[in-house]
Amino acid sequence: MSKNTEARECKNYHHGDLRNALIVAAGELIEEKGSLDFAMIDAARRANVSSAAPYRHFEDKDALLQAVSEVAFLALDDVARQATSLAPYGSSACLIAQGKAYITFVSDHPAFYDLMWGDLGLRKRNLEDMELQTSGFYILVGCVRAWCEQAGLRSHDPLELSVKFWAMAHGLACLAMNGNITQIMPSADVHSLFESSAITFLDGLRPSAAAVT
Repeated sequence: MSKNTEARECKNYHHGDLRNALIVAAGELIEEKGSLDFAMIDAARRANVSSAAPYRHFEDKDALLQAVSEVAFLALDDVARQATSLAPYGSSACLIAQGKAYITFVSDHPAFYDLMWGDLGLRKRNLEDMELQTSGFYILVGCVRAWCEQAGLRSHDPLELSVKFWAMAHGLACLAMNGNITQIMPSADVHSLFESSAITFLDGLRPSAAAVT
């Protein structure tokens, strides 16, 4: 890379802006292509920098994808936090809002699925990594814990219930994302399917079949 090119890049990007610009560029390419099939030079061109510039911040494409994955999980975490304000905290409605928000996020970002949950995502990395911490999952756990307290279900494990609740939302999101639900039930609404399933699940946990709060 020429000194003039390097000087231009240093002038245009300060305090990590180049790194962030490359993450944004990679994210845009994933959205446009509908896959992870792009090269480092494509991200460099999108960010208007030289082909060598990305390697100042990322060892290789896998490192860049890891950074994109982290940003995607942060976005999901923000969606989960916003969902907690849609209904009283600890209510069944709040839990259902969490699930619907999750389904919408996964369905709206199919190109990021493998990057976040597939062979390149949580399946590949240790669950102690930041992705699970920032996936909104522990926001759900807090909501489930509050629901259990309000429902008088102190003997139930909020973490276990959260995993089951997450499995419902994630399973429906994947079926919707792949078009499986519309093939079987063309008029079905995935959010309505989740809500009815969630109500049945939550009601079944109560000592008596009390009305959902």
